[in-house]
Amino acid sequence: MKIHAEDIILDSNPLIRRHSEKVSLPLSDEDRGILQALLDYVHRSQDEETAEKEGIQPAVGIAAIQIGIPKQLIAVVVPEEDGVKEAALANPKIISESVQNSYLQNGEGCLSVPDEHEGHVFRHARVTVRGYDLIQDQEVKIRASGYFAIALQHEIDHLSGKLFYDRIDPKDPWKSDPEAEVI
Repeated sequence: MKIHAEDIILDSNPLIRRHSEKVSLPLSDEDRGILQALLDYVHRSQDEETAEKEGIQPAVGIAAIQIGIPKQLIAVVVPEEDGVKEAALANPKIISESVQNSYLQNGEGCLSVPDEHEGHVFRHARVTVRGYDLIQDQEVKIRASGYFAIALQHEIDHLSGKLFYDRIDPKDPWKSDPEAEVI
């Protein structure tokens, strides 16, 4: 399975708001294939030459619901100074979170959201996520902070039909939190 730009559903499609179902473990061949395709898409999207050739948008993450499959499957790949942090998770669940917030200074974007939605999207600065990771081929606990934590939370939100702009304060989109970590 290979994901193409036209496979991504947009926020105008009501399916994007659907809650995703847990998948059975061990992963079926079908679910394993979907999860691998999600991970491959993110990797391809981050290669400038490939992204341009295939007409795909750069991404740090994608959830299965974004290709119309309501299953709890996500892939996140975040290039950082000290290497790449990545996960291809089935049934990801946030099991602990910091009180401190964080947000991306310029706001968030999404493959499924073609229109710009300006504002700060407050998320937890640190999270611990549990799930089955295809890359490590085992159940894992991931302690994440910074951009990786934001990307994981963004994709996990998709599993309950939530989009990033649902978290922007409509009365004060650019409000700040002096305690928050700004990324």
